[in-house]
Amino acid sequence: MWLRFSPGSPGSFFPLVFLIAFSALSAAQPSASASAHQRISPAEARHRSLVAERFATERLAVWQQRLHLEDWKISVVVARTSDLKPRTLGNIHWDSDRKTAIIRVLDPADYKMAFDDILQDIEFTVVHELIHLELSPVLSPLQRNDANRVEEEHAVNHMAEALLKLDRTRPPAQHAAEPSR
Repeated sequence: MWLRFSPGSPGSFFPLVFLIAFSALSAAQPSASASAHQRISPAEARHRSLVAERFATERLAVWQQRLHLEDWKISVVVARTSDLKPRTLGNIHWDSDRKTAIIRVLDPADYKMAFDDILQDIEFTVVHELIHLELSPVLSPLQRNDANRVEEEHAVNHMAEALLKLDRTRPPAQHAAEPSR
């Protein structure tokens, strides 16, 4: 797993780009099952992008509350592969002083999997990036190197997977009864 981290000067945006586990990355890459992926019209591709952005924004609101990041103004945008660093599925840029952040998620047009699976992967990306944001005050002052970046990605992936697994196995009634803090 690889990670690209470019710390900026204080008060500037701090980009943090991630790669999720190779299994998730390979799912976004062409494969033998990609031939089953049917071509869609430009209008349908645009519709899927809008649906994905709306879905990501809705899930962001849920996870932002759960992770107690309500004091941040965070937005989600759908980005094409060409707008992201090579071999990444998303990223986050934040400004700690202003408490603002932008999460970029991969456009459905750049995936080679079923649309429902794409949406689940996009939610994973949102949760993954929010965990990076939550950890930023602790990790930002540390000496950054390739080894600890890989370890950070490994840990963030496991945390995101665990949170999503718990969320997806809870009955819907528990979601509605969730207390707000």
